[in-house]
Amino acid sequence: MSRPLIAVLLLLVLGSCGTRDYRAPAELDNACAIVTERPHYASAFRLTEQRWGVEPHVLMAIIHQESKFIANNRPPRRFFLGIIPRGRASSAYGYAQALDGTWDDYKSDAGRRFARRDNVNDATDFIGWYMNRTRSVNGISLDDAYNQYLAYHEGHAGYRRGTYRNKSWLLTVAANVRNRAATYERQLASCRGVRL
Repeated sequence: MSRPLIAVLLLLVLGSCGTRDYRAPAELDNACAIVTERPHYASAFRLTEQRWGVEPHVLMAIIHQESKFIANNRPPRRFFLGIIPRGRASSAYGYAQALDGTWDDYKSDAGRRFARRDNVNDATDFIGWYMNRTRSVNGISLDDAYNQYLAYHEGHAGYRRGTYRNKSWLLTVAANVRNRAATYERQLASCRGVRL
């Protein structure tokens, strides 16, 4: 193999590693600070809003709840007798905490074969896709962060059956998502130097 070809391959491999946000932003309660610290988020939110009609403050509230903006977030490990690892509670992974099967449905349906759950562009696109399916299946408006989150957590069929009604903790979480979305919306409206 020639040296120039090896150099190009090496650059491609290193470039594919890219930057990953394996830590939460410094100020999770400040939408302006989040997009200022990580400007690539703003472009991901814009693209998702253009493609799916989901506004950035709703995307941000869901991502905050699901992963605290940590790219490789996953459920904690479970242990038997407190010491023997038993795996994780689910296959949820990434910004959107998408399950393996739902992520595969998204990649197939949205034509995003190489999408990755730890890529903010792909994760926000997934959330937009899922919320649009929720609107179609359950008639929930895209700006209804409360009910969209309940359907996101319980799945379309679970939401339709009302499985969330007996989960007071989940109703509290959905209310928190709704409140955070409203807070983020107010903050984003006053950000200076941030284009969303």
